[in-house]
Amino acid sequence: MLKISDLVKRYGGGEPVLKNLDLTIEGESVVSIIGSSGAGKSTLLRCINRLVEPTSGSITLNGTELTRLRGAELRRARRKIGMVFQGFNLVERLTVMENVQSGRLGYISTWAALMRRYPKEDIRRAYELMERVGIAHYADKRADELSGGERQRVGVVRALMQKPEILLADEPTASLDPKTSEQIMGLLRDLSRELKLPVLINIHNVHEAKEYTDRIVGMRYGRIIFDDLPRALDQEAMDRIYSGSPAADRAGEMRAAS
Repeated sequence: MLKISDLVKRYGGGEPVLKNLDLTIEGESVVSIIGSSGAGKSTLLRCINRLVEPTSGSITLNGTELTRLRGAELRRARRKIGMVFQGFNLVERLTVMENVQSGRLGYISTWAALMRRYPKEDIRRAYELMERVGIAHYADKRADELSGGERQRVGVVRALMQKPEILLADEPTASLDPKTSEQIMGLLRDLSRELKLPVLINIHNVHEAKEYTDRIVGMRYGRIIFDDLPRALDQEAMDRIYSGSPAADRAGEMRAAS
């Protein structure tokens, strides 16, 4: 379970990007976060995996309070948080297998990583996951020879190689065409079910959020103003999330909390 309590993120002396945010995610549910640019969606994901340091509040994953960790303890905790990026974040000159194995860097020695001496069990699991997402035949192909959808599948497998306890996806379909976007969203939903893995997705495409996720969280100006099933996301809720006034935001927060 991921539990976020009273989370605040402020850059310098400006207005907080995240304002006393509370959020709980349980089980293998797929949760999408929607909202306008600047709502705080990406900052929220980056606070969870500590790519961005929260100003205050707590983030707890399966009993471990991430916000208190430093050094080696933080590195170990990060192994439990898989991340799928909008820009894929692959090493273009390396093969698919080598990119996938980078998901195991936190588990093997530096020497083994430099020499590319991957444990047999890691190679076996990599092939299983690549077969599952349809890229096993690209194992020895360089990443820069792949299409956008194929690269994102590599990114998904790399994250799953960590054997994470939660998977975060930051705009995973933003760089893809509509058909490929739906394939990737369907893949994330299906993998969540198969692996019993909670998935939290920051996404702009509201249609995909409604179609492929179990729960939608709507953010505006650093606050959660909607948190419900996809079918509850009606036009009134959309107006609050994307064009609401501060008064409407406060009313939405009260409804989301009730």
